[in-house]
Amino acid sequence: MTTPASGAGSAADLPDYAPIPRSALGPALNEQRYYVGRVERNLYWVTDGVYNSAFLTTRDGVVVFDAPPSIGPNLRRAVDEIAAANGVTNRVTHLVYSHHHADHAGAASLFEGDVVRIGHEETKRLLARDNDPGRPGPEVTFADTYTLEVGGERVELAWHGPNHSPDNIYIHFPGHDTLMLIDIVNAGWVPIYNVNLTEDVAGYMATPPIALSYPWTHLISGHLGRLATRDDVAVHQAYIADIEASAREALAAVDPIPFYIAAGENAWAGVKANLDTVTERAAAPIVAKYTGVLAAADIAEFTYTTTFQIMQSLRLDTGLGVSRPVNP
Repeated sequence: MTTPASGAGSAADLPDYAPIPRSALGPALNEQRYYVGRVERNLYWVTDGVYNSAFLTTRDGVVVFDAPPSIGPNLRRAVDEIAAANGVTNRVTHLVYSHHHADHAGAASLFEGDVVRIGHEETKRLLARDNDPGRPGPEVTFADTYTLEVGGERVELAWHGPNHSPDNIYIHFPGHDTLMLIDIVNAGWVPIYNVNLTEDVAGYMATPPIALSYPWTHLISGHLGRLATRDDVAVHQAYIADIEASAREALAAVDPIPFYIAAGENAWAGVKANLDTVTERAAAPIVAKYTGVLAAADIAEFTYTTTFQIMQSLRLDTGLGVSRPVNP
């Protein structure tokens, strides 16, 4: 349950999935296949319908937050469009990395010259490891918090521990009533495979309460074409909490011993049969409950692999359902 299942061989073979709730959809894209909109005042967000980025215009230059390669040069076009419309400079002076992953940072090299790149200290280490010319390492790093002040504007960066990735940070715009947090909540949608391809499941599950502790109205998330709200975070929390509760029940209800006996010498076959049964029992009611509430909830592999990962986190991080030695 940890990898995409084989299915459609081509776009024409896609299953007939449930309709997408209208509330999950964002604004229409322009002819260049992007949308740029004002969040508040001089803070803007950019999307291609799948990935999101943001930028802040100031009297001293533009600060860009993430550079997804799927948006690519359209991010530069969006900055130019807004700068021209508002009569401000389009010179990008700073670029902030939310985290090191290439799908959110792979177009960073489009912004050259005297651009100051900022990121967590772990982001610098991971980018040095990855050695990707499209993602130059940050010159300015921090361990816990960093305040960026440019052209009379202030942005608060903070790391509260690993979650989706070891270096994923919170980007708070106190003067714009906005938080930017990538790859945790997909506004109106379920997480993709394996809890949004998360590296630290326990950290991921602890992230929404931290996000809600900040004052904000608008959330710029990493994906899927619209701004999120505090209600979106609450629905996401409920989805994850229901998966956790269902996984706990399934782990308690399913006896692994019959699977191991039936598998005989093939121990891994017994393990697979047991864990697949636990995952099926835990995930099926979640798919039924959230279809029509969160987009793509009926794409079973998404909820099933997320359930598998949360169930494994319960086993490996908390010890739930793991056999323990018995004292003689």
